[in-house]
Amino acid sequence: MSLRQMEYFVTVVHEASFTRAADALHVTQPALSHQIKALEKSVGGALLERMARGVRLTPMGRAFLPHAELAVRSAAQARRAARATVGAEGGELHVATLHSLAVGVLPDVLARWRKAHPRVLLRLHEYATAEALEEAVQRGTADLAFGPEPADPPGTVVPVGEEELVLVIPFDDRLAGRTTVTLPELADRAWIRCALEPVVDGERFLDRACGKAGFRPRTAVWTEHTSTAVRMAAAGVGVCAASADVVRGAVGEDCAILTPDPAWRRPLAVYARVPPTGAAEAFVDLLRATWPAPGPPAQRVTGVRRHEEHEAGEASGPHEPPATPAR
Repeated sequence: MSLRQMEYFVTVVHEASFTRAADALHVTQPALSHQIKALEKSVGGALLERMARGVRLTPMGRAFLPHAELAVRSAAQARRAARATVGAEGGELHVATLHSLAVGVLPDVLARWRKAHPRVLLRLHEYATAEALEEAVQRGTADLAFGPEPADPPGTVVPVGEEELVLVIPFDDRLAGRTTVTLPELADRAWIRCALEPVVDGERFLDRACGKAGFRPRTAVWTEHTSTAVRMAAAGVGVCAASADVVRGAVGEDCAILTPDPAWRRPLAVYARVPPTGAAEAFVDLLRATWPAPGPPAQRVTGVRRHEEHEAGEASGPHEPPATPAR
């Protein structure tokens, strides 16, 4: 069994065709078929079922596929890591993140990155939830991930700052002249909810926070994306909870922003299966420079191999530290 054979197998599965896979791999179809048969002989059974129109995985193939994908992606990461030892002046960097962070936080960061490292091609992989992001890193989809610190760290974890969550209302709302608000004051309001809302201990964050304040939020509209929820809140459909960076990028000054009292913050981190080097390390340094740490990060990293030593406490998802001032 060879890495090339696994790459051929993964390509056939993704293309669902020997013909298309051969074209993508720039090999002849007989050569491709020969390598797949050699791989099947090595593992002791058929991995693919040849059909009149395409191919289908056998039970053995379904069991083999995720391991083959991980091996192929790990090999690609190994090549990028080796080339990165000469510095961050060339090659590719694959970064996985949440859609909300890609929209709200990363545009300014990537603009600075392009000025400093114009020869590095950056490939951004976006995910809807923190769980999907963690799974992508475990599968080797990207060189590093940027998001909430993972519940099950894959290796290196580097705290880089905090994401502030705010409440959005129309600019002409009766509360628009204020800077802070307590949740009980919003008990009678309708809310715009988003499918990307964080989940804490199996419960959606807003349900959890409002429940602690003595009420259940009345949902007016469910949306798929945070930026959509923010625009609806600005139009007066209801109150929306979102990252402060997403709000600024989505509607600018066309809405009013209220900071919950106590404030809501979510610690962010960069994490990867191996310590970042070269371009990956430079990207981590840029992210850390974006958010000077206000103090010891509120994240427990027990059992995690860290890029640097940090004091840590324990938190999960967005949290409401009672003594944290509004930013």
